[in-house]
Amino acid sequence: MSRLQSWPEPIIRVHELSESGIKKIPENFVKLPSDRPSEMTKLSSSHVDNIPLIDLENLKSSDESIRDETMEIIFKACREWGFFQVVNHDVSHELMANARGVWREFFHLPLDEKQKFANSPITYEGYGSRLGVVKGAKLDWCDYFFLHYLPEKLKDENKWPSLPISCRQIIAEYGQEVMKLCERLTKILSINLGLNEDYLHTKFGGDNERGACLRVNFYPKCPQPDLTLGLSPHSDPGGMTLLLPDTDVAGLQVRRGDDWITVKPVPNAFIVNMGDQIQVLSNTIYKSIEHRVIVNSAKERVSLAFFYNPGGDILIKPADELVTEDRPVLYLPMTFNEYRAFIRTKGPCGKSQVESLKSPR
Repeated sequence: MSRLQSWPEPIIRVHELSESGIKKIPENFVKLPSDRPSEMTKLSSSHVDNIPLIDLENLKSSDESIRDETMEIIFKACREWGFFQVVNHDVSHELMANARGVWREFFHLPLDEKQKFANSPITYEGYGSRLGVVKGAKLDWCDYFFLHYLPEKLKDENKWPSLPISCRQIIAEYGQEVMKLCERLTKILSINLGLNEDYLHTKFGGDNERGACLRVNFYPKCPQPDLTLGLSPHSDPGGMTLLLPDTDVAGLQVRRGDDWITVKPVPNAFIVNMGDQIQVLSNTIYKSIEHRVIVNSAKERVSLAFFYNPGGDILIKPADELVTEDRPVLYLPMTFNEYRAFIRTKGPCGKSQVESLKSPR
């Protein structure tokens, strides 16, 4: 599949727009009325319970009933919500705060400094302000930075920000620690499916082929937050996402039936969600749920989304052990690279991207 070498239109840096003092957002950021975060949506979401909260310390309990109950809560969260928050996850709270802080500093650097890392549609790696390459598309109110951790052949620390001075060191340490948590969680997810604890690790490609990348999102203050979104509705195309949210202001919304639930971040927690590849591997037992981000007129937000993915050339299909007469194969086999190529030109597009892979019956 051919890829554009450059963006189809001049890039608009959202932070620069926000800082310019505009009272109205440009028309290309204004969503269609049906896609806007309406007051009705906000009211309905404020009265719904938060996503499940998991204390991973319970899995170390000497009481088997506590361990079993915690495993069941995780299974139910993956099956019914596709999202949950985890605390007592063994990632240093200081490291989490430092990672958020250093990225906030980066996005407040002078534009010329950030532009040294400007990205292109070829890999999206670097400093960016749009997803998708459709000319004239509605844009999201967000700047971001995207980088690779794994596989090693894709990792290039020279493409990581050189300022602030501590940035590269903190990024590397953060990736190592969050990777350990991903490994721990995929074991739990595998066991809860009745599979070997290393099943998902192996299907992702093991130590040598699995993928991991980071997208740091910066949502500047917006003068008309009711007309736009920080990130349009979508499900994550990869395996599993660990989100480190902003501590000061909520913004992530999760689809729950006809409602959008605004997630209330718990202090020092990660928000975990299933991606499309885990939905496929689990034969839709685990759900990859649509979500979006709203913006704020009074406060900016920074969040770190760590994506833990299968290797790009590995064929992903439902686990044989999860295919039964009552639950036949629901998805056609496809490599992760093929899937990404399939959705690359569209940008965020709700759940249609994974549902279109369903096997004809």
